[in-house]
Amino acid sequence: MGSVFRIELYAEDAAGAAKAVEAAFQRVEELNQIASDYLPESELSRLNKAPANTPIKVSEDLFALIARSVEISAQTEGAFDITATYAIQHWRRARRQKKLPTEEQVQKAIAMTDWRAIQLDEKTRTVTKLKEGLLLDLGGIGKGFAADASLAVLKQHGITRALVAGSGDVAAGDAPPGKEGWDVALRTFEAPEEKDQLTHVTLKNCGCSTSGDLHQYLELDGKRFSHIVDPKTGLGLTDRIACTVISPDATISDGLATALCVLGVEKGLSVAEKAQGTVARFVWLDENNERHTRESSGFQAFVQTNSPQRNGD
Repeated sequence: MGSVFRIELYAEDAAGAAKAVEAAFQRVEELNQIASDYLPESELSRLNKAPANTPIKVSEDLFALIARSVEISAQTEGAFDITATYAIQHWRRARRQKKLPTEEQVQKAIAMTDWRAIQLDEKTRTVTKLKEGLLLDLGGIGKGFAADASLAVLKQHGITRALVAGSGDVAAGDAPPGKEGWDVALRTFEAPEEKDQLTHVTLKNCGCSTSGDLHQYLELDGKRFSHIVDPKTGLGLTDRIACTVISPDATISDGLATALCVLGVEKGLSVAEKAQGTVARFVWLDENNERHTRESSGFQAFVQTNSPQRNGD
């Protein structure tokens, strides 16, 4: 998945922990073989090559991933869309070649983006692409799903006090012994020397994801494009914005963190307020590079009391 996965846990014995961790990492690799669009023989790649208007039977994991993605698309009015694949591919190419896609390429990418063109049949566990040439990309939700799945494997081995982190996505289990939860630092636009300025949250039995214009971006002609693609424009976001989402699981937080960045502060906070068990925090830079923060109701309940408080406007 192009990310490093890390596991922290508390267990009764080292041998049992080692066995559980190995199984958890194997689960991540299994999902990588299913959902990666970089692997030509992955299940997702085979689905992308399959003809349109034909029901394709898929694995339980791939069906669940696509179904959860469609739910988040509906919830965010398409701000999260796994069919924005052409636009994502254009961004990857632009980053390599230092050249934006042509207007024709952008318009084709927009035309081929339509999460409603995915038809799911739960009884037969089939996926039907209703548009010729439709491609799916699960990069905006796959790491969170894998973190949840990895945590579930640890629980099957009797280890409940654990945390799985994959890039900016965290799946937290029960709290460490003697603590209220796992200490997670939220890094957004802080410089390395501002380590003591990071906001810390306490997490247990939930997912947490941060997405935004942090590490992956492209600068052309004085304009900065984020790796997060707006499905409606076919291009990367140009706002300097980041969003942290805490949800019941990391699959939800992963998908929503991406979508809320696309929606922006006002609409994003509105979606977060309506999503059950979900809170969000936005951090953005204005034209003067000044930092601002806005949070949904309930987010402060997760923030540690000794964390720096920044009030946005």
